[in-house]
Order: sequence, then structure tokens, then C-alpha cells
Amino acid sequence: MDRPEQTPQPAGRARRLAFTGNEGAVRRSRAFSQEALRSWRWLPTVDAEQRAVAEDVLLMVSELVTNACLHAPGGPRELRLDWDGVRLRVEVRDGSPVPARLRRGADPGSPGGHGLRVVDRLARAWGCDPEDGGKRVWLEVPSPLGRHVRSPG
Repeated sequence: MDRPEQTPQPAGRARRLAFTGNEGAVRRSRAFSQEALRSWRWLPTVDAEQRAVAEDVLLMVSELVTNACLHAPGGPRELRLDWDGVRLRVEVRDGSPVPARLRRGADPGSPGGHGLRVVDRLARAWGCDPEDGGKRVWLEVPSPLGRHVRSPG
């Protein structure tokens, strides 16, 4: 069973979900991410731009968690979402030391191998850092709330 971290986070902006297996990990990570976006007032949306950004975030979370399920022994270890009022950082930790990389020459018509390409196109920045015998794959997107909400409360 997954469990949110019990330690309070500064200003309530960071959220963590620890994983204990692959079963339902993508579904749980999306539901967890939706709830975080609600708590930060990204959802419900006030306009089409904000809706598109929130949907993109949920898609990218799904892609990173799916990659960890498919390619890392034991699947994902943790999903972390951190919003500072200006940008959202999403991190997925797993137990594989193999760096996440874009697949070159993947056939656009074949299934699989496109998740990081989606992340590369939708995120402002993304990367992969080694960590504790595994890795942390991260992405960042700017907040769509600049003209609506200044900071989470």
C-alpha cells in the first residue's frame, strides 16, 4: 500500500507518495497528483490554458511512473511533487542506476518508447540524477496560475 509522507512540508507545498509495488502505481500516482493540484488550486481550472497545463502534468507523471514500472527493479520508489508558487517540480525515484534517455529513432507508429519524448516536449526542463544506487528522474513546468493565484496557502 502507498502512503503519503507524514512529515509536514514547508508551507504545505511539497507532497510525497511512497510506493510499495507496481500494481496500480500509475493510477495511484495520477490520483495523488490530482489531489495535490487541487490543494494548490491548479484544479478545478479557470481557463483552457490552466486546464491544458494540469492535464499535461498528469500525463507526464503517468509517463515517468510507467517508465519506472517497466524499467526499474521493484518499480518506482517515490513520487514527489513540489510547487513553489512559480514552478512545479515532479520527481520519480527508482532503484535502477540506468539513466533515463530519449530513445533515438523510435518508430512513431509503434507502441512504447515515447514517454520521455512526451516529457521532453511538454516540460520546461527535465533530467535524471543518480541517487542511492538508483536514480531520480525529474521535470519542471511553470505555474499556470500567475495571473490567477500568487502562491499556495
